[in-house]
Amino acid sequence: MTKSKIVVIIPAFNEEDSVAKVIRDIPRDIVDEIIVVNNNSTDQTGKIASDAGAILLNQPLQGYGNACLKGLEYIDRHQLNPDIIVFLDADYSDYPEEIAQLVEPLYNDMDMVIGSRTLGEREKGSMMPQQIFGNWLATFLIRYLYKVSYSDLGPFRAIKYDKLLSLGMCDKNYGWTVEMQIKAAKKKYRIAEIPVKYRKRIGQSKVSGTFKGTLGAGYKIISTIIKYL
Repeated sequence: MTKSKIVVIIPAFNEEDSVAKVIRDIPRDIVDEIIVVNNNSTDQTGKIASDAGAILLNQPLQGYGNACLKGLEYIDRHQLNPDIIVFLDADYSDYPEEIAQLVEPLYNDMDMVIGSRTLGEREKGSMMPQQIFGNWLATFLIRYLYKVSYSDLGPFRAIKYDKLLSLGMCDKNYGWTVEMQIKAAKKKYRIAEIPVKYRKRIGQSKVSGTFKGTLGAGYKIISTIIKYL
């Protein structure tokens, strides 16, 4: 396997109890840069991430997509020129040490890899019933409308940098992951899914942990699926 430059982007909103653990478990032998985007946190997320050795960016505009776009803007402005971008949540629900397995298909002619919680080992209670149903509904609609089969919209994913740029990502909130998967499918990218482990997150989810968050995310995901038809 030829060594590639890998940059990890971690959006983070009030994850002071978990972000250092995520950074700690990232395999530094294969990852070149770790970028944490502090998405208007009101706790010590930013300081803790910086102290743990990550590049810290501040994005006061709330939204998962806004945070991801901020990370990509930094990469472009500083000409980091990575080969691969990995997206990873800051809540410690994913296993950062699995990055090695996640990126491996990219060395075998794949363009994008989704870490599938559905195919992998999922700790009991790690996904709320509304998450499981919403994930099933979204992937069913994508399969029916776009004729592409996904098992998950999981945020733990890797994609070749040039392929990511060509997607023209623009969603500023919950639709980021599904936008990426739909656009990649429409461009006929070679896409793989690998099973990943998933555990209970540290702290309460800002999305699935509230009725308002669940409803907002569900609406955004469904509307994004329809938008790109």
